[in-house]
Formats: sequence, structure tokens, C-alpha cells
Amino acid sequence: MNIRKTAARAAGVGAATVAALGLLSTGAANADTFVPLPGGDITQTLSDGTVVRVWMTDESATISPSMGSTPVHRNAWVSGTVHVEISGETTAKKGKIWPGYVVGCQVNIDGGGVSGGPNASVDWSGEQAEGNIGAGGGATLSLGPGQARSFTILDLEAADDYGNEDHSSGNTFNGHSGSISWQDSTIGLTGCGGYAQARSVVRVRVETDNVMSTVTLWGQPFSIG
Repeated sequence: MNIRKTAARAAGVGAATVAALGLLSTGAANADTFVPLPGGDITQTLSDGTVVRVWMTDESATISPSMGSTPVHRNAWVSGTVHVEISGETTAKKGKIWPGYVVGCQVNIDGGGVSGGPNASVDWSGEQAEGNIGAGGGATLSLGPGQARSFTILDLEAADDYGNEDHSSGNTFNGHSGSISWQDSTIGLTGCGGYAQARSVVRVRVETDNVMSTVTLWGQPFSIG
């Protein structure tokens, strides 16, 4: 997991960009499909005048059409980098970045929500993931028609105040900028016999001397088969 702070500005890419598809391997039945994604860019002004910009670069997914040669098993490897920049007259104290994904079975994940299934709903669970988190982040989910789940992509290891191993799904930064990257984190899906979609979602909590607020950035939905 590559974690770094950055003050660099990157140009955001509009979510309306159409993702192009390219095959990574030439096997007709088992070819993985590489999907470059446009990322996203959002700027919000908090109640005390603090300006928070969150943008994602280098977002992509590699889709495996079937695991175990069955239509109800899918696998995807996702990558991306999130940048945060804080400006304004107030002094930024610290921030925290939670990157994650929403996965839906026979529902459309758009506009920050889901639609299309008889029981379509999604539960954003904050720092707790819906599903089984692997040691390096990612999740394995079991979904039926009309279901959607969210999870955080990070599993950061650090010692707590007592020297014991502690895990966190968010990356904390101090000052006016921060970033977080993930590479080839796994989304595993079982039990979905119809079409499935996924979409990145990043939440950034910012604390200043006067306010604590959260900014949410949604990526472009993509098919996982």
C-alpha cells in the first residue's frame, strides 16, 4: 500500500468521460478486461469558509469474467489515488480519507445511490466494511438480486498507544494536503446471477478550528459482468 502526502495539484477528469476497454490477455473465454476510469473531482466550501478539494486519479479496474467457470462468481482488481487539498482563511487541523466501493447485483449505482432492483438499497458503513476484508484491503461479497453493499478498501496496520497491532480503514493526514493510493485491491462477488456494477466512493473528514465536516466523492460506475 503506497501512502504519501502531496501538495501537488492534478487536473480532475470529468465523470462524463466514456471508459475505453482493452483486453489484457488473448484467451477468448478467460480474458481479463482492463477498464480505465475517469476518476472524479469535487470542491466544497465548508461553513467557516474552508475550501476542500478532493480528486481521484489513476483509477482503473481489471475484470475477470468468471471465477470457477460459473456466472455467479466475478472478480475485479481495482486501483486508484485520492488527493485532498484544503485552503481558505481558517487553519486546517487534520483530515482523514476513507476510500471504498459500492457493489450492486442487478441494480444501477448512479447519482450517489442505487436503483433498479425490487429491494434496491445500499448501506454505507463508515469505517466498517460490509463483507470479508483481506489482509491488503478489498472484500469478498455475497449479493442477491436488488442488493448492494459498500466497503472500505484500506487495511492500514500501525501500533497503538500500547504497542499492540492496530488496523484502520482510513488514512489520517495533518495540515493542508494528503493522499492515499491502492493497487490491485480485490473485489470478489458471489451469488449474483445477473449483471453487477461497482463504483468507487471516497469520504474525507476535515477538521478545522471551527468545524468538522465530510466531503464525499463518487467515481464512475463500471460493470463487473
